[in-house]
Amino acid sequence: MVASPQDASAQSTSASPTDSLEPAAPISASDDRTPLLQRPDDLEERLKGIPPVPGCYFMRDRDNTILYIGKSKKLRSRVRSYFRESRQLAPKIELMVRQVCDIEFIVTDTEAEALALEANLIKRHQPHFNTLLKDDKKYPYLCITWSEDYPRLFITRKRRKNNAKDRYYGPYVDTGNLRSTLNMVKRTFPLRQRRKPLFKDRPCLNYDIGRCPGVCQKMISPEDYKKTVKKIAMVFQGQTAELVETLTGQMEKAAENLNFELAAELRDRIRGLDSLGADQKVALPDDTVSRDAIALAADENHACVQLFQVRAGRLVGRLAFLADAQSGTPGQILQRVLEAHYVTVDPVEIPSEILVQHELPEGELLEAALKERRGRKTTITLPQRQVKAGLVEMVERNAEYELARTQRAADRNLQAVQDLAEVLDLPEQPRRIEGYDISHIQGSNAVASQVVFIDGMPAKQHYRRYKIRNPEIKVGHSDDFASMAEVIGRRFRRHAKAKAEGAVLKTSETRASSLLSPGDLADWPDVVMIDGGKGQLSAVVAVLQDMNLLEDIHVVSLAKKREEIFLPGESDPLETEKDQPGVQLLRRLRDEAHRFAVSFHRQKRTETMRRSRLDDIPGLGHQRQKELLGHFRSIDYIRMADPEKLQEVPGVGPHLAQQIYDYFHPNAASDLPASDPPDNASQGDTTARSSHVETLPEQS
Repeated sequence: MVASPQDASAQSTSASPTDSLEPAAPISASDDRTPLLQRPDDLEERLKGIPPVPGCYFMRDRDNTILYIGKSKKLRSRVRSYFRESRQLAPKIELMVRQVCDIEFIVTDTEAEALALEANLIKRHQPHFNTLLKDDKKYPYLCITWSEDYPRLFITRKRRKNNAKDRYYGPYVDTGNLRSTLNMVKRTFPLRQRRKPLFKDRPCLNYDIGRCPGVCQKMISPEDYKKTVKKIAMVFQGQTAELVETLTGQMEKAAENLNFELAAELRDRIRGLDSLGADQKVALPDDTVSRDAIALAADENHACVQLFQVRAGRLVGRLAFLADAQSGTPGQILQRVLEAHYVTVDPVEIPSEILVQHELPEGELLEAALKERRGRKTTITLPQRQVKAGLVEMVERNAEYELARTQRAADRNLQAVQDLAEVLDLPEQPRRIEGYDISHIQGSNAVASQVVFIDGMPAKQHYRRYKIRNPEIKVGHSDDFASMAEVIGRRFRRHAKAKAEGAVLKTSETRASSLLSPGDLADWPDVVMIDGGKGQLSAVVAVLQDMNLLEDIHVVSLAKKREEIFLPGESDPLETEKDQPGVQLLRRLRDEAHRFAVSFHRQKRTETMRRSRLDDIPGLGHQRQKELLGHFRSIDYIRMADPEKLQEVPGVGPHLAQQIYDYFHPNAASDLPASDPPDNASQGDTTARSSHVETLPEQS
């Protein structure tokens, strides 16, 4: 469905084809970086230069960053609607319009091409204000890593974009059902069970019991293994009936050929697939038709969308999405949900019929795009009576339950934020709360974390990680006070400089500045929480005093033992209860900061453990290191070898051999004779005195 500009006959504003999906050059050659709202003459000139044809448009800010990407049947009318004086825009879009400094566009031949181009551009550039659908990470996906020779199947809560070949199915609402389905599939089909081999030269127990075809030892070819995975993908695409029919034919053929062992294996697989959806029958008259039903329930802030996937009369999937209720009408929200969903699925997953709760504003456009991608027509219907309308009503009821759950969570967060404001005696409810923690093992791999809660909810896009730079903090010597002081100093250094230049850190104008500029002050927190007691708090207070920021910020610490809250200058903790909402909010923030810091510390520790002394030699890559260790068996014997001996290793030439020799013998006066054993190394060669001996790593 997504086409390149050549395939879609798309043209840039200069009427010349492009070789990529980058937007065309700005319409005007002006270098003025002032927002267009402050340049009405330039704005009108830009709008007149946009043609009334199908295509995509781009909004850019003063740094040439893409703020928003949209599509329209008539580009000029759509873009002009953002700048009308009588416009009624959502606050988020209003903020975006105030930052627009450039408008660009790409024209296409049809609306369907505009839809495909928009989806591809949004996926590539990830504009900040294309946020009709929030990234709802609470629901899991099933991932199949088609980028690997032997694909893996696993459940994840984050769609990664590292490789375009990998496929994600979901998100699924019922996590338990997804796990049971995956377990049933792994019992029915022989699949790769481990990410890494358990043994070097033999398969594990999974091969002996028939759960794995011996992937680690390549007992099955990648082509044959992928055929099995393709059958499993059919299950998550709602094609269980087609798969059962295919396996039944294979079973009958195996029985005719007297291959009863294979026939029995196929019979067991068919039984497993039958039991997979035995209790998921949906009463529809034409159960051979594949269809999706979508509905939403909304309040003033949230719109909870549910999409039911019905294949051959069975409910095979229930997907969930969370949207901003103020981003458009119910029909517009459903339109964007369907567009975002069907762009990411395989064509075989697109149903022949889509039942919607509200009329879609561009339903014909979506039908044309789906037909082009699927190869067959897909009908979008607003049912009014009988069974299909009942199915949409059932989806709507599920959306209402999800909305009620979302509202309860929002109410709890609001109550916690209000209670925290009372506990800390704040003038208003805190919106942005930051938490900090330090993680290390006796000073080794010391790191820090910064986590952010906005309106009581984790805002992971604002999380930050710090590596402690203090040279005094090393293995065997730790200093949490100095580490915390360093992190806070680095975090607020930019704000201290801005205040020294006359900026007011708490004004609404500061908060309304560009959210995309790294140099702005919009990330000023209402509350800063330090994980620790009075010692950590005192270290932070001293740094903030030196930066002249202490009077502008509310900083507290939370001690772990008794969950006590300390304020600057107070020797006694605040009188609070452990279970009151405000304290629980700080505890959640503290636990999240601890989790984030520990995970980063473990990552750095793993990198250190895997690091070899050979990594420090310029020009010596991983493969050459393996060759050296395979030839000499340890680093000590590599150190003792002269350049002639080093050249005996395949791939090591005279220049590289001399580099390796010079690394271990930086001072010719203290060089060891080649015949001396490691224990006779001189005391001056501290590198040679290392007791660490590295051997050839095991082959996977």
